[in-house]
Amino acid sequence: MHLHTLADRLRRLPPSCGPVRLVGVDGHAGSGKTTFAERLAGALDDAPVLHLDDIATHEELFGWTGRLLGEVVEPLGRGEGAHYRPYDWRLRDFGPARALRPAPVVLVEGVGAGRRAVRPHLAGLLWMEMPHEDAWARGRLRDGSAQSDFWAGWVPAERRHFAEDPSKPFADLLVRQCSDGYEVLPGPAETSLRTLSVTDRDGPASVC
Repeated sequence: MHLHTLADRLRRLPPSCGPVRLVGVDGHAGSGKTTFAERLAGALDDAPVLHLDDIATHEELFGWTGRLLGEVVEPLGRGEGAHYRPYDWRLRDFGPARALRPAPVVLVEGVGAGRRAVRPHLAGLLWMEMPHEDAWARGRLRDGSAQSDFWAGWVPAERRHFAEDPSKPFADLLVRQCSDGYEVLPGPAETSLRTLSVTDRDGPASVC
């Protein structure tokens, strides 16, 4: 089945945050969450995507829950547009406010998207299935030597986060990147999404 099948299934989920179906895309840093979320958003007719890199900061790698709930989740829950100030990782400061419309499906992408405080507001949770060491190696390669100090602090912080507040056990679906697309498999959680298996290919259908 095509990635659009997954999009159709997400559209049919009950709203979870006011009129919005909030869908989390979680996984280790470097696992491909951003790219997958953008492709899924395209299949959802350009659904809005909130990147948690815009909510986190150098000082609050994982201490952003209050800001996410207050600036994004609560307004969406009232059926209103949300406004948040994305963090500039180069300038180490927040930028101008950015709007997030209350679309039928809104994707929340980033490490911690399925954390305990956010899950009650999610219609579904997808987990990028990649071993943490492989994901971190990809992330380091992507960011280059200029970000080596950041990664030295990030890895232990992420370890602590998932040890204290794991997301994968609550994932409805596991997303595995293949050479020619994605394979979406049932996750550990017992939900209506759990039985769905989806593949998305750029070329003819094939077995991953």
